[in-house]
Amino acid sequence: MYELDLTDPEVIRDPFTAYDRAREAAPVIRLNIPGMPMLALTRHEDARAMLTDPRFVIRPTSFLGIPGAPAEYQRYLHTMSEMDGPDHLRLRRLAAPAFTARRAQEFRPAVEPLVEKLLDAMPAEPDLLRDFAKPLPMHVICELVGIPAADRADWVEWGAIVAAFDVARLGEAVPGIIEGAKAAIAARPPMGALADLIRAEDRLTDTELVTLVWQLVLAGQTPVNLIANAVAELWTRPDVLAELRADPALLPGAVDELMRWCGPQLLTVPRYATEDVDLFGVPVSTDEPVTIAIAAVNRDPRAFPDPSRFDLRRGAATQLGFGHGPHFCLGAAHARVQTEVALSALLARDLTLTVNPAELRAPDPATWRLTALPVRVV
Repeated sequence: MYELDLTDPEVIRDPFTAYDRAREAAPVIRLNIPGMPMLALTRHEDARAMLTDPRFVIRPTSFLGIPGAPAEYQRYLHTMSEMDGPDHLRLRRLAAPAFTARRAQEFRPAVEPLVEKLLDAMPAEPDLLRDFAKPLPMHVICELVGIPAADRADWVEWGAIVAAFDVARLGEAVPGIIEGAKAAIAARPPMGALADLIRAEDRLTDTELVTLVWQLVLAGQTPVNLIANAVAELWTRPDVLAELRADPALLPGAVDELMRWCGPQLLTVPRYATEDVDLFGVPVSTDEPVTIAIAAVNRDPRAFPDPSRFDLRRGAATQLGFGHGPHFCLGAAHARVQTEVALSALLARDLTLTVNPAELRAPDPATWRLTALPVRVV
């Protein structure tokens, strides 16, 4: 079986080339990951089939967990993302109305001033990741949930811990997030996503309602690295920048192409078979984790003609950066809108990269992200 060593510095430096080779070698490969080797699907059609196959489910062991979280808060940490079957479907149906594409578009006017305020407050020599991309999603979540302005600094700090994958500090942040969620629910905001969830509280337990807010904090950090990756990509392509500035209507399609080309997630949450399965000729046992190599499937020539070309007009809506099937990212529409608004505001400013972003990549085999993004903004 074709194997890919995710500790190899060359794979970490350029995962897309490594996954291209793997995809053309085999539809199923083995990933060598310290402590948790797993199988990975590399082709788009196969990936979509597996993500909708009821024989493959998410388990609590699909996640790394949060060490250090106090025992009294553990019941809030088992989110909808870790469920499958009827429990997952019930919670998703109750939460979904707050996260439709229409609701995300209606929320756009609330996002725009948050973006402008952060940009106006950046220091003279900003790090766009630290000063803009990292705090923005948490400000948006606070607006969605209805967190009072006086409490938002704490939430932004918690969001930074989540976005930084700071596992050591995440357990310390849990009590504040959970107690903040309880306070927000008790305040019963009249409008917004939390108001929608509260209207369904007769069908949600108190624990489930608080847990949904916790999940918002966790899942809502996707735009951090998507925005930073997008800037790193677009601002090294003057012709593409000129196209976007000339025709802002290209931005929604550009977000899909950016997710396909440089989306932050390289792998999906692992699934487990509920029975022994033959997966495209590879036997899979019930205790063997299986993931989707997003970096491979999003550049599969069987799904995307000329996939090694970045194309604003491609129409890449079938990219799998937000997942597919029952666990498709509930907040995808909000993430798209947030990214569009952020990029639109940045396009309107005279922004220049001051360091080659390729020199600032994090050595992370699961996430394509930067450690910093110094810029000059006029």
